[in-house]
Amino acid sequence: MTRRRLLPLLAALLSVLWPMWPATPASAAVASDCTVAGIQTHGIASSTWAISGSLVHDGRAFVTSRGRKPVVIAEYNLAEKKVVPGSEAEIPDGPGPGVPEGAYGLAAYGGKIYIGTYVEAALYSYDLATRQVKHLKTFGGEGDFIWSLAAASDGTLYAGTYNDGKVYEYKPSTNAVRDFGVLATGERYVRSLDVDDTNVYAGLLDTKKMVAINRSTGAVRVLAQGGTGFTTVSVGRTRVRGTSGSTLYDVKTDGTDLRTVPIKSPEGNDESADMVTLAPDYTMYMSTRPDGNVYEYKTTYTEPKHLGKPVPQDETRGLSVNGTTLTGFAGFGKVWQMDITTGQSSFTKLKDAGFSEGAERPQSILRASDGMVWVGGHFIMNVHAPDGGKQFIEIPGEAKTLVERNGKIYSALYPSGRIIMIDPAATDPVTGAKTYPVSIVGQLPSGQQRPWDMEYDAARDRILVATAPLGTGLQGELSVFRFPDPTATEPAETPDSFPVVTNESLMSLTVGTDGTVYVGTDVRGGGGAPSTSWNTAASIAAFDADYVDPTTGKKGKLLWAKDPYTADGYDTLQDITIHNNVLYGVYKRIPVPTDAVPNPPRWFAMDLSTSTRPIVKQGSLPGYGEVQVHNDTVFASTFFNGDVHQIGPGLTQAKHLATALDDEWYTNPQLAFIPGTWKAYGLVGRKLATLRLDPSCPKVTGPFPS
Repeated sequence: MTRRRLLPLLAALLSVLWPMWPATPASAAVASDCTVAGIQTHGIASSTWAISGSLVHDGRAFVTSRGRKPVVIAEYNLAEKKVVPGSEAEIPDGPGPGVPEGAYGLAAYGGKIYIGTYVEAALYSYDLATRQVKHLKTFGGEGDFIWSLAAASDGTLYAGTYNDGKVYEYKPSTNAVRDFGVLATGERYVRSLDVDDTNVYAGLLDTKKMVAINRSTGAVRVLAQGGTGFTTVSVGRTRVRGTSGSTLYDVKTDGTDLRTVPIKSPEGNDESADMVTLAPDYTMYMSTRPDGNVYEYKTTYTEPKHLGKPVPQDETRGLSVNGTTLTGFAGFGKVWQMDITTGQSSFTKLKDAGFSEGAERPQSILRASDGMVWVGGHFIMNVHAPDGGKQFIEIPGEAKTLVERNGKIYSALYPSGRIIMIDPAATDPVTGAKTYPVSIVGQLPSGQQRPWDMEYDAARDRILVATAPLGTGLQGELSVFRFPDPTATEPAETPDSFPVVTNESLMSLTVGTDGTVYVGTDVRGGGGAPSTSWNTAASIAAFDADYVDPTTGKKGKLLWAKDPYTADGYDTLQDITIHNNVLYGVYKRIPVPTDAVPNPPRWFAMDLSTSTRPIVKQGSLPGYGEVQVHNDTVFASTFFNGDVHQIGPGLTQAKHLATALDDEWYTNPQLAFIPGTWKAYGLVGRKLATLRLDPSCPKVTGPFPS
């Protein structure tokens, strides 16, 4: 696609040429009532017992919560299969700008458990005798991670961080910190690490390297170059093993005798390791995703030996081996044990073992046609009934999106890229109780594991998903899942997938009345990589996903693509929607104001009725989020305060409808409107709430009910 890099000098003139669309919503049938409460809260939106980290030390197990504020650490008794009473302790907010919401890195030494947190990269200690938690150091700001943590035999700690891609050394005895510097140009993630008496071994994500860092000199050596990022690293007596995608790399600590071993499931599918542990004889045990398989590996093996699948479809947050018993900690909040000689296994839910309930940041929301409100979380779906009842459904990942088709609920998951279907009407044949079975009904294309947007096109009976790749890749795709007939619950086995715009990820989509699919792009990819020199502004593209070339039989056709704003810095179109042949969009990233761009827009309206498709309105918002149409009105729900605005139709500036809802969405701030009303389900803090969003009523503002 040819791109012009000139500023849209005519934008100001075009903004006054507003077509004859009504400035007042044409929704007289929906009555206004400004006396009803502006906010009503309904309890925790997304309850969680998920874990981010785990550790077994001297026969005692410890877990850290995921997505909660504050983070919780607790001891789990492996023999009694219970959380030890009184062992839970909150990890306080440190002095940095971020607030911890989880802890991936755990290490033990000298009567203490050391904890590395995110989304503030901070280090804490948990005293095993007193159960007291103490902040030690902060290694970054808001949005930073300690991804990995390891303790050397002398008690020195090593932390691998994001987003500076470094390894830090910390000595508890002196509180001294050493920075080993840049390990590889452009690296942001030290995803995994281990340590021996001589070196720190680190797995890098962006640059796909496994490196050794000399603890004395700081010298860095590359031990292996993978095809994708290294997610695990483990050092034994003389060898280092690391996993990159579906390949295991086994190399001597001096960098010689490199061996590569494929990791495949019994069904022949590629696997990706998420956790490893070593037995005293250096046999490695490995868990994989997305299927939850467990393997044994020795250097003499030509392939890993499959042991079983103790918790299918879940990720593993830690492994430990003791004799013939392998213990694993599943992301949903389960502790499983497997006999490695027989493959027999069992598990316990932390929810039932005394681990406290927490509130996580929701991923998605949907009000179904039966009035039930679905809130997608991490490894869990919360289903809220209008009477206040609530169901918890285990799901194999993060429910980034939700749509309804024929009474069934569909979601696209991260990180597996799977499409699941849940049947709310299914019941137990004996008791008659609802069972909410979860079925995997589709798979996004390889590498397209970040599903950012999803819509059900009822007129054509198809589900559309806009995706971005993992890591630093840029190329996103539009996937179209078609159903063989109206009674089918599963789409055709393989979706039609289209790149749409070269070297751009897809963040959002909407469908026109004629079936044209419009996508909004991102030039920085799923991992936030720098945009390419020829691709510096996000695009709107129109695509015909039903077109078939009569000569070649090739499916799909790009109709047109346009950068609404061509100046560098307009990197990401967060969301788009269509109303009355006008396309509304909200940007996530915008340039810093300059003389050339004095008032950069966060929202705009594009007239689709002409071939030039001009920007006819634009304006500012406090942040980014989702846009949607309800009662002939265009709404924008945004971050950075928790706001809802009306941005159309016909407005010259956004109208503020609600504010101070807090910023507790994991993905975009979203709304789920109730038909025939001006009410929508959303969030106040981490609670589910109904919001009165009638443009004719006064702005809804706090303080809100607790």
